[in-house]
Amino acid sequence: MLPMGGQCGTSVDVTITGENLEDIRELNFSTPKITAKPVAGVDKKFTVSIAPDTPVGVYDARVISRLGISSARAFSVGTLPEVTRTTPNNSLETAMNLPVGTICNATMTRRAVDYYSFAGVKGQKVTVECAAAGIDSRLTPVLILANERGQDLVVNRTGGIIEFDPPADGKYVIKVNDLTFQGGERHFYRLVLQKAPGARHPQTQLVSAMSWPPADLAPKAAQQEEVAAEIQKITLPCDIAGAFFPAADVDTYEFTAKKGETWWVEVASERLGPNTDPFVLVQQVKGDVLTDVAELYDIAPPMKVSSNGYSYDGPPYDAGSPDVLGKFEVKEDGTYRLAVRDLFGGTRSNPDNIYRLIVRQAAPDFALAAWAVHMTLRNGDRASLSKPMAMRAGESRAFEVVVQRRDGFDGEIDIKMEGLPPGITATGLKIAKGKAHGHLILTADANPKSGFSLGKITGTAMINGKSVTRPCRMASMEWPVKDAKGEIPAPRLMADAPVSVTDSEGAPVTIAPVENKVYEAAVGQQLKIPLKLTWRNEFNGSSLKVKAYGEGFSGIKEFDIPLKAANHESVIDLAALKLAPGDYTFAFQTLGICKYRYNPAAVPLAEAEQKKAEQLLASVAAEAKKTAATDANAAKAAAEKQKQAEAAMTAAASRMKAVTTAAAPTDTVEIFVSQPIRVKVTPGTPTTAAK
Repeated sequence: MLPMGGQCGTSVDVTITGENLEDIRELNFSTPKITAKPVAGVDKKFTVSIAPDTPVGVYDARVISRLGISSARAFSVGTLPEVTRTTPNNSLETAMNLPVGTICNATMTRRAVDYYSFAGVKGQKVTVECAAAGIDSRLTPVLILANERGQDLVVNRTGGIIEFDPPADGKYVIKVNDLTFQGGERHFYRLVLQKAPGARHPQTQLVSAMSWPPADLAPKAAQQEEVAAEIQKITLPCDIAGAFFPAADVDTYEFTAKKGETWWVEVASERLGPNTDPFVLVQQVKGDVLTDVAELYDIAPPMKVSSNGYSYDGPPYDAGSPDVLGKFEVKEDGTYRLAVRDLFGGTRSNPDNIYRLIVRQAAPDFALAAWAVHMTLRNGDRASLSKPMAMRAGESRAFEVVVQRRDGFDGEIDIKMEGLPPGITATGLKIAKGKAHGHLILTADANPKSGFSLGKITGTAMINGKSVTRPCRMASMEWPVKDAKGEIPAPRLMADAPVSVTDSEGAPVTIAPVENKVYEAAVGQQLKIPLKLTWRNEFNGSSLKVKAYGEGFSGIKEFDIPLKAANHESVIDLAALKLAPGDYTFAFQTLGICKYRYNPAAVPLAEAEQKKAEQLLASVAAEAKKTAATDANAAKAAAEKQKQAEAAMTAAASRMKAVTTAAAPTDTVEIFVSQPIRVKVTPGTPTTAAK
């Protein structure tokens, strides 16, 4: 998408690029303050209008097409005037002039350097920022500030930002390139040139930010770090805003505490955006003697994370953080000190490395995030699913829902999703007491009507005798990862949870219980679940190996379902699962290799278009031949018509070839999930028959 943003109160024409984008119906955003209308007569081009009161930030843009909702792309909104580079600027001579106080949108030129120039004024500092990593770009920017002859003055190969104080009035040059000289439409950037100090370009949020802020936290901290104070005296509880600045900064806070008190400490910094790693040391003070009480480090991921993005040892999404969340207990009355520092900050001197320190008594709570279940391929690689909630007819899809538990909360959490389009239902598989994750199953009807809506995922738990409901953030990949060994997955939080359903494509297979009811059995019985299967695609192999999602049922022994079987009975040994009486919901899941055909309905349409072009060409050619010997002017006009008809014929033949190739069956690995199955386990004497 170019440009990738705009100024508040303006309109900008945006061109959409990507894959599988036939029949684009609309372009929408994660805020109603940004709207879009298609440009008449121009494919994949929209006029985007940004309301004057749109807050500065990054919003999700996505299109709705034949297959439903697309993956999201970051769209930035700011207050500075914006331009888009339209001509090559890969040399000093072709440098694009950029006024101070401007944002330039561009895509990186492959195997080249992009040049910009600006007029610098002595004594007027400027900030140059190449925004890329936080706006869904694959660019790793190298930013260089040079004199008018192109000689390097300042180089930044790591952060994409330079603060520069011109030594004299004159022309200066900005050079931008990718670290490995990659380029193309996925290597875009926004070059910000403004007077210093300037606000940093807004960024999308990492998945780690799902646990911030705590519920009911004030927008601003109650206190500020006293920069001049070597030791700042405070009282507990406290809420303090500070910064890891200058380099090697250690901020120390002193307070009194009483024996038996337990205080929870939370530091947010990495979750606010900076690349920091906070550490907290609590010490007791007795005269000149300091005794360590607690060392507080990272927030652990709820689920063990994949070590490299594709290994079997966990999902590629990390809901943990280098930030701090921990507690210390006061063993005796006295004076204590809390020191907070950035473990990465020894040589970095950046005032933007801010933090917020909260010390509180226990406030048990939780935060939630969800993402599409990752896929394990047959060759051992993992393709990180970047799929949005775009559902096909008859499809069920599983999403992992993880919880960050705060201040000792360990209760069970009920998951649900509301605000779905007609034809879609959601079933939350609860997160059990003390567990780190559960699942959410989305299911589409067999014959839905295409639709779209913004869903809302929540989790509800009992805390201190009260029902508490918290929102759940969605996470996805910035880009589809087709070869996880060839690139590192880049996950982020989404602004909302868009859901769509399409009637143009069906799931390769639908697995569902024969009856939509609660299946019941007593403790220790065998429970029989009759399944029905609807096959829409050809599959490789002879059977599907089936396991289960859902608390209590994940221990079901793997079993096989023969390919093309219309029915299958699953027999579950409740004694082996050691299930207590209660209500349960679970779903079966399997991995299969199917023959996928992309948009086969386009083939007869392209064939008809080609036939029509052939007939037109034959007619025009006959007319040209007829008039060639009789009327020179008519012959000239006929020849021009024939030329146009030949071009149309070539285009039709090219389209026919493209859609035929795309519609050819190809092996595709997919996860298939059954419709949710509800079970009631009752007390009683075990019997051999299931109800």
